[in-house]
Amino acid sequence: MKTLSSKDLRKFLSDHGALLALVVLMLVCCLSSADFRRPQNLLNIIRQNSYTGIVAIGMTFIIIGGGIDLSVGSLFALSGGLGIMAMNSFGDRPALGLTLGILTMLAVGLAGGAINGGLVTLGKLPPFIATLGTMSIYRSLILHLGNAGLLNTSNELFARLDSHKFLGLNTVVWIFLICVALGTVLLNRTRYGRHLCAVGGNERVARYAAIRVGLVRFVSYAICGMLCGISALLQGARLSSISSSSGGLGCELDAIAITIIGGTSMVGGKGTIVGALIGALILGIISNILVMWSVAPNLQGLIKGLVIIIAVLIQRGKK
Repeated sequence: MKTLSSKDLRKFLSDHGALLALVVLMLVCCLSSADFRRPQNLLNIIRQNSYTGIVAIGMTFIIIGGGIDLSVGSLFALSGGLGIMAMNSFGDRPALGLTLGILTMLAVGLAGGAINGGLVTLGKLPPFIATLGTMSIYRSLILHLGNAGLLNTSNELFARLDSHKFLGLNTVVWIFLICVALGTVLLNRTRYGRHLCAVGGNERVARYAAIRVGLVRFVSYAICGMLCGISALLQGARLSSISSSSGGLGCELDAIAITIIGGTSMVGGKGTIVGALIGALILGIISNILVMWSVAPNLQGLIKGLVIIIAVLIQRGKK
């Protein structure tokens, strides 16, 4: 009978560690809290973390390609805010206003991601510096245009977008799952996905293999920007508003945390979109159970930070 070597164990944890952690966490939480086990609570966890999870899918593409994006929270607020402003310009025609608002959110998200990609690929700026700059720019723009306040809409059609349910799951959850499925196919079953992993794994070798490194990275930022617009659209529909000051605030940190917890390597070249789904669930469960356990709100960030550090330590040496 073949025994499991330490090398095999490390490989198993590397490939399935996030899923194993999710299972163990679910067992601990279910045994420790009756309120946690309630079906409605579990559905709320999935729904509340689907918004950031959608953004985390885009962040996964970027990090696999060897980049980072700190502007997703600001781009979320900018695309959502401008979309609501466009929607309100046709307040007497709800259907037209909704169509224009949706197109605006998606277009602004895509344009913002493309700008980030252009600065990184054409401008040759380090991703950290480029997106740190656009993080400030995008936030300042929506603060100025929205007078640093709350951008509301009375469009009833918009409010219905996130209220529909199918098989007990809200619209945002289904869209999150669809994005996971499409992202998985794109990453694992297409030439682009193979090229993205190659670029993140070893950029020099990728260039020798005639892979268009700049274009591959540019597309990853554009995808992330588009997903920011989709997430802003769905959360705006849930609240019928977007805050120019706090909308998307901290989203970049949560998206990066979800990506890391889900098993994507911070040095690039390796990751899965399903890992983003698992990471979103883990982060959501941790936030939820800390409330159930009456942990002080000011200490919840400490727990999340420790989880992120542990996830990175587990990844150490995987390159």
